[in-house]
Formats: sequence, C-alpha cells, structure tokens
Amino acid sequence: MSFEKHFLENTIGVFKNYKTLAEKSFAQLSSDKDFHYQPDPESNSIAIIIKHISGNMISRWTDFLTTDGEKPSRNRDSEFTEGSETREQLMQIWDKGWDVFFKTLNSLTENDVMKTVTIRGEGLTVTQALNRQTAHYAYHIGQIVFLAKHIKSADFKSLSIPKNKSGEHMKGSYLDNIK
Repeated sequence: MSFEKHFLENTIGVFKNYKTLAEKSFAQLSSDKDFHYQPDPESNSIAIIIKHISGNMISRWTDFLTTDGEKPSRNRDSEFTEGSETREQLMQIWDKGWDVFFKTLNSLTENDVMKTVTIRGEGLTVTQALNRQTAHYAYHIGQIVFLAKHIKSADFKSLSIPKNKSGEHMKGSYLDNIK
C-alpha cells in the first residue's frame, strides 16, 4: 500500500473517531436546552459548535479540488449566533456537514494528496488541508466533549479510561503477564 493511500485511509479513520466522540457526548445530553448551554456569554454552546463545524465542512469540502474552500455563499458569522434549534434539527445540520465531508474524503485518491487546493486564497496541498482540518475539528470536538462533561458532571460516562480507573483498565492486559 502506498504512503498516500495509507494516509487517506488513516485520516478517514481519525475523522470517524472524532465524529463518534462527539456523538457519544450528544447521546448523554438530556434536553435541547443542554445543546444551547453556554458557561458564559463569550463561550460557544454545543449548538453553535455543531453549526460552525457543519458550515466549515460544507464550505471547505464542496468542490474541494476545484474551488476555494471559503465559499462566497457561506455566512460564517451566522454559525456563531445562538438559536433555538432542537436536538433533531442540530443532528440534521451535523449530519449534512459530515455527509459532504466524508463524500469528498472517500472520493480522494492517492494521486490527489499532493495536488494544490485553495482555502481563503491560500494554496495548500491536499495533505496540508487535511492536517489543518484534523486540528480544527479535533479542537472543536474537544470543546463538545468538555461541555457535555461539564453539563452532566458526575453523570457523564467517560469516553476513554475514566478518572482514577487506569489500574482497573490495565487488569488482564499484557502488562499483567510481564514478570
């Protein structure tokens, strides 16, 4: 397998994991109100982050190889306006962005990874654009997980090894068999 093909497959896997982390956080929220919770007026709610990620994905990944990733039709500022969307509406917004994103990712070939694309007038290789988006989406998914954990507090079910549970996690692992 070529490096380029491996890179694309790995990148798709990483994004699927980020999407799952966010969705496991959404599943723990009790109400539409939880999606709109803001710790302070300068913070983004989960709803705002969903709208922003989706808007970014639709803009960046529509006609990715042939047009600037910042589409003239995108109204980025509106993504940061708190609304009253229901969970169902937010999940439709979320799914629309991810559908565009994964459709484009799955269409890329190993011959595409070094092609130049444009984002906000800046030329980047496809590899650079994917790395940039990895960091961007990870940043916002981390915010979603943090906010969900904050909202649910002690009732939040950990998405990794729970706090103070590393020893239990390692029981039965290969480490126990090392003498």
